[in-house]
Amino acid sequence: MEFSHIPVFFNEAVNALNIRPDGVYVDCTAGGGGHSMAIAQRLSEKGRLICIDRDPDAIEILIERLGGFPNVTIVHNNFFNIKQILENLGIAGADGILADLGVSSHQIDTAQRGFSFHLDAPLDMRMSRQGMTAAELVNTYSLKQLQQIIYTYGEEKYAASIARKIVAQRQIKPIETTLELAELIKSAVPAAYRREGGHPARKTFQAIRIEINGELNELEKAVEAMFDCLNQNGRLAVITFHSLEDRPVKQLFAKLCSGCVCPKSFPVCVCGQKPKGQLPFKALAPNEEELNKNPRSRSARLRVIEKLEAAGNISNYDN
Repeated sequence: MEFSHIPVFFNEAVNALNIRPDGVYVDCTAGGGGHSMAIAQRLSEKGRLICIDRDPDAIEILIERLGGFPNVTIVHNNFFNIKQILENLGIAGADGILADLGVSSHQIDTAQRGFSFHLDAPLDMRMSRQGMTAAELVNTYSLKQLQQIIYTYGEEKYAASIARKIVAQRQIKPIETTLELAELIKSAVPAAYRREGGHPARKTFQAIRIEINGELNELEKAVEAMFDCLNQNGRLAVITFHSLEDRPVKQLFAKLCSGCVCPKSFPVCVCGQKPKGQLPFKALAPNEEELNKNPRSRSARLRVIEKLEAAGNISNYDN
């Protein structure tokens, strides 16, 4: 199987982890193994790498590409379950964790996966190949539900007209393919909007994909769980691809780095609150070289936080 994926911030993300040869590292969205391979090659026999992905296609290629490393463990799971995954492996804490959010190039470019509005295929969009398909969503969600997810997850200003068009069309016949849906969306927006640049279906497809895969469901909680799994001085690197992902990560990192919250008029601190983390550098955006190599990285951001406190590794997040 070919799994073509160009890792965004390839060197920057790996270098940001400050990899120690004998450390423990986790690639939460290992995909085609690009970042994972670079991490594994920097580890000694005493080091360890955990590769997590929920896509069975990714797991197959990870086994093929990284199965020869005795200190690499491949886990078919969702990174939202990182605490349980590490507990099951007997790992008390990680020295570095990487999460490359969003959809992979392999998923988009493989027509039968049903992610692309350029390639005709049955509407699917499931990263795990389990659960509700995109076809089931567009043919069963109410008008209100469709409008809400297209507006919220796609930030699409014509969400209402697109939702109405979908509901009207499915009363004639079910919407079954990617190009069928893409053309339907195109017909639902003004001609001037279609000329603004970019495919008019892009935002709606993004919204449906996010809903199908639960990409934003408790994302902040999952990222905080990753941070909680770090050892002292461990680093968490998160790559996001749109503002809906980046915003909660940015806000969480700011909260984790905040210290005393006492009023400025207080002569001494009485709250006792100390920063749990620090930012090694500001968020990175793709440079020209990255954009030329991978145009899909235009909206990507790399954020990194380093853990300061020693306690709390894999603690009960719900406490």
